[in-house]
Amino acid sequence: MTALELWSDEYQSGDASGGDVTGQARAAAKIVRGMGPTDFSLRQTQRLVVGMLTEYAKAVQLHARHRDSGAHMYRAYGLANYAHTVLVRADPQLRKLGCDVHPLL
Repeated sequence: MTALELWSDEYQSGDASGGDVTGQARAAAKIVRGMGPTDFSLRQTQRLVVGMLTEYAKAVQLHARHRDSGAHMYRAYGLANYAHTVLVRADPQLRKLGCDVHPLL
C-alpha cells in the first residue's frame, strides 16, 4: 500500500504514467488476493481491499485516457472506508490474538 501511494503521488505530479500506477494497483491486488487470513474480519477486509485496488486501477486507467473516472474512484474510496471500519471494529479481538492492525489504519 505504501508503494502504491508513492506511485500515485508520482502520477499526480506527472512523474509516472497511468499505466505504471494501474500495474502497481493490480500487482498489489494480486498480492492481497494471495494472502490466506483465517480470521473472518481479516478475510472480509481482504475482499474489500482487493475490490478497492481493482476499482482504483480502473479509475486511474480511465483518468489517463481523459475519461470520467469518478464512479470507480468513488467506489474505491467507499471500499477503503468500509475496510477501515471493519478493522477498527475487529481491533480489540485481533489484539487478543496477537494481531496488531494499527499500521493498516
